[in-house]
Amino acid sequence: MNRISRVILAAASVLGLGVLLTACSDKAKETDYTTFVNTKIGSGGHGHVFVGANVPFGMVQLGPTSIPQEWDWCSGYHDSDRTVIGFSHTHLEGTGIGDLFDVTVMPVIGEVKYARGTEDDPLSGLWSYADRTKEVSVPGYYSVPLERYGVTAEMTATARVGLHRYTFPASEEAAIVFDLRNGGCWDSPYSTHIEKVDGNTLRGWRYSRGWAKNQKVFFYAVFEKPFDDVQFETVRDNELYARVNIKTAEGEKVMLKVALSPVSMEGAQKNMEAELPGWDFEATCKAAHDSWNRELSRIAVETKDAEARTIFYTSLYHTMIHPALFCDVDGAYRGADDQVRTGENFVNYTIFSLWDTYRSAHPLMDIIHPEMVPDIVNTMVKIYDQQGKLPVWHLWGNETDCMAGNPGAIVVGNAIVKGYGGFDKEHAFEAMKNSVMLDERGQDLRKQYGFIPSDLYNESVANDMEYAIADGAVARAAKYLGKKEDADFFTERSHSYRAYMDKETLLARGRLKDGSWRTPFNPFMSNHREQDYMEGNAWQYTWLAPQDFDGLVEFYGSKEKLVSQLDTLFAQESRVDGDNASPDISGLIGQYVHGNEPSHHIIYFYTMAGAPAKAADKVWEVYNTMYFNNPNGLAGNEDEGQMSAWYVLSSLGFFQVEPAGTKYYFGSPRFDKACVAVKGGTLTVEAEGVSDTNRYIQSIELNGSPYTKSYIEFSDIEKGGTLVYHMGSEPKVWYE
Repeated sequence: MNRISRVILAAASVLGLGVLLTACSDKAKETDYTTFVNTKIGSGGHGHVFVGANVPFGMVQLGPTSIPQEWDWCSGYHDSDRTVIGFSHTHLEGTGIGDLFDVTVMPVIGEVKYARGTEDDPLSGLWSYADRTKEVSVPGYYSVPLERYGVTAEMTATARVGLHRYTFPASEEAAIVFDLRNGGCWDSPYSTHIEKVDGNTLRGWRYSRGWAKNQKVFFYAVFEKPFDDVQFETVRDNELYARVNIKTAEGEKVMLKVALSPVSMEGAQKNMEAELPGWDFEATCKAAHDSWNRELSRIAVETKDAEARTIFYTSLYHTMIHPALFCDVDGAYRGADDQVRTGENFVNYTIFSLWDTYRSAHPLMDIIHPEMVPDIVNTMVKIYDQQGKLPVWHLWGNETDCMAGNPGAIVVGNAIVKGYGGFDKEHAFEAMKNSVMLDERGQDLRKQYGFIPSDLYNESVANDMEYAIADGAVARAAKYLGKKEDADFFTERSHSYRAYMDKETLLARGRLKDGSWRTPFNPFMSNHREQDYMEGNAWQYTWLAPQDFDGLVEFYGSKEKLVSQLDTLFAQESRVDGDNASPDISGLIGQYVHGNEPSHHIIYFYTMAGAPAKAADKVWEVYNTMYFNNPNGLAGNEDEGQMSAWYVLSSLGFFQVEPAGTKYYFGSPRFDKACVAVKGGTLTVEAEGVSDTNRYIQSIELNGSPYTKSYIEFSDIEKGGTLVYHMGSEPKVWYE
């Protein structure tokens, strides 16, 4: 059992989570939930999902990397392309920027050129077409034949080790090549090293710059049988390639295991010795499968709709790829200041796409992975200690500062107000407060003018609005901790977005430092990275104030008028103007954009405004038009599980709107029944009579008693019990 498994099971014991891994029935124990996962959903279009072998939240994501280094290949794989340059041990999941692809391994026959190669010149480099007709991709296992070399590749993984098995033809010129040169899209190495330890073993490192400015990956690689010799390709003191020569018989299976570490080569060796000392491929594959099945069983849904079930479990699967472990088995990790830390009593993580994941993925984690939340918060607070602020978008121990706002403060505040322990709340609040008070990234202008002027800072509306959401989270955490002065200050500052709300157009507009509106104004306009909005336009950003719903109601004049304006949003023409419109504006219903995260809460404003039937209509429209069981099954980038987390939460019938909030507002459930493993046991969610037609909640019961609120509190979710929706075909307001 590896360390992360021990941590999870120990936490389960402490929290009384005996039912965590079996959901709520004997049937759940017998069900193989991995069979409901289609790992190829989102591998086409702009989904950018990872396809390969891994375990939940593991450091290793072992899978194919392709020739193209374009936007739709950010994860290294795209359904439209079957080229393979090798099998890399790190991949991103659904991002809009490419990086990682570290320590790429490629089985070959004969001499090859050490280059990435191109499809136009089949002999140009190290690559092959994959036979996708024989590809197998399931949670924890991946296999595909390589046509050029006649080799079938198979792989599985533990948390920190990738296990390869290659079936070769008979050859005197067989080899396995280690490629330390080629990374992911924006990434390039600045220091690489690979050395022979003995006749079975190599070790080394890869330091690179890209999206992550100083990424360090160490590895330790062992072959099952001794190799003949190793040839190194060295350029300017960097060992970019190592060719391990072997002789193979027809059908011979050659096994290789590669352990990673963010700390050292010795750390990688310890990781291998602890997690994968042997060579039993089937047992390792079964262990990976079982780890996925345990995690997927945290929510057991019952439905006759097989397609919807597949979409649900694939969505749940996607929410558990990242964050990724970022520590060795002994707890050592590399901090945000590039210093190695040891002896700290928490599990360190990385890959935090927080601008995306604070909206749904972390509120989902709060429910189904309570044992992880303290480690996530401790990781973020340590990042604050090491770099002077909470993470914005952290990648392999590096701050990228990607996207707007201070989303780390929202995630930390979320844990505080939900009553989580296991971390120092005072220190965590200090980290929140100090992070949002910095003068970087336009925040100095916000302090000076009360908002970010559009003539002084690019994407001003988006940045200010996200800062305001983070301020709302700080205010809520301050209130929870009894810090009235801070609560008052940050509540007031969370209203800065109001400066952009134009009474004439009823939309959010850029404002200049002299207080005048930016003109000309076209609410459909998107000029990617060169306007007032980030990956959006005025229609979407008008609603980016989940921390201040009352303020939006005041702006429109009443809840009824707010509902009317929401209707206008969804009824608009689905167009985006501009020669350089953001490709992230996808999945449109009118001007609602489900393919990008800033819109994800908007539908639930209907419920908050007293129009739950309209929320139900739009939730079901999203179910039916934005998620499909095919490679093009996502409306936009997966974004480290956020796109899928919306589906998972919404399918349960509720969604957290407010940042660092405790209320999950009702929409419309998707399934007949769902048993959710929570901190206190099991929350059983039943939707009597639910269907596309019977989408409207008629009444709700919680633990056998009538429930007349528009939301359910997190405290009621986490303690477990029974939540029953009585569904019908007639629109109804059931709450007070």
